[in-house]
Amino acid sequence: MRRFIFALIITLHGLIQFLGFLKAFRLSGIDQIFSTIPKTAGLFWLLACLLFVGAAIALILKKEWWWMVAGIGIVLSQVLIFMYWQETKFGTITNIIILVGCILAYGSWSFKGMVRNERQAFLSSVSQNSSTVTQKEIGKLPAVVQRWLNNARIVDKLTIRTAYFRQTGHMKTSPNGSWMPVEAEQYVRTAEPGFLWVADVRAAPFIHLAGRDKYMDGKGAMLIKLVSLFPVADSKGQKIDQGALLRYLAEMVWYPSAALEDYISWEQINSTSARATMSYGGVTASALFRINEQGQVKRIEAERYYDRKEGATLEMWLITIDADSYQEFEGIRVPTRAQVTWRLVEGDFTWYKLEMTDLAYNGRAD
Repeated sequence: MRRFIFALIITLHGLIQFLGFLKAFRLSGIDQIFSTIPKTAGLFWLLACLLFVGAAIALILKKEWWWMVAGIGIVLSQVLIFMYWQETKFGTITNIIILVGCILAYGSWSFKGMVRNERQAFLSSVSQNSSTVTQKEIGKLPAVVQRWLNNARIVDKLTIRTAYFRQTGHMKTSPNGSWMPVEAEQYVRTAEPGFLWVADVRAAPFIHLAGRDKYMDGKGAMLIKLVSLFPVADSKGQKIDQGALLRYLAEMVWYPSAALEDYISWEQINSTSARATMSYGGVTASALFRINEQGQVKRIEAERYYDRKEGATLEMWLITIDADSYQEFEGIRVPTRAQVTWRLVEGDFTWYKLEMTDLAYNGRAD
């Protein structure tokens, strides 16, 4: 709806430019608007009109480049307004409003372009070697892990080399913060472990946060931009690498055949829990998987770095899974609802509640 309203504003502004053309060619009795105007200027008013109307149509059609056309229209319109300032000065206000929209659209366009390039680089090195998972392979793992993987129904299915999924949910950035709606998509590869997570967070009306969390070649990187333009977080380093590795390890519940990869080792703790240790890119970290009698992963626990003003500290990080949410995607049985919590000294901080809306494996990742 907001897109259509803004397109209407641009269209009306464009039609107002058309009055200059009508006056120049004496096609309407609007002498009260302009004292005099040559035909050359009238043609420029017509061009400004066409640029604005064209930009509005492109916006309605969801063309990412609409802001470029509108930007040219703004420049031309403002030059003409300066030439006929007394009669047209209030058009500057509308130009400013449209300019703000163009700046925001540029931010989104630029951020999406960065993500497209990163996605291309991320997926270009994906290994296509995929074999069928056998019961013999699973039999080498601890009994509790076997129970999970058998419930996930990965036997006689191809090893998952890529995964793609969409999420919806809510998150907050501080324990006392407000919940913000989130839409996200993620690309995963398993032979060379990594993920690329892209999220749009609605912080307030007309204000959003664009987020990208990346784990590639053993390195993690988190980038968050206000309205896709202004960085509010750009984190890298060893602690981010450890956190990204743990995230990949925990999210294995959505690509369960990764549990068989050589970079992960398993240790059974008791009949309902096993510790997974992942070593990759010079970083090693472990997570405890709690698995019920039905073979469903119910909770994942790990010590992960929590960012504080005075410096990151190791804290307990939990992913709690809704056992009633398990569904099949392409024959693989995985959970669809979970929440992520930090167990801090000052109290539990649940910061993300998510729901998977689409999962695909080995190919549909675009």
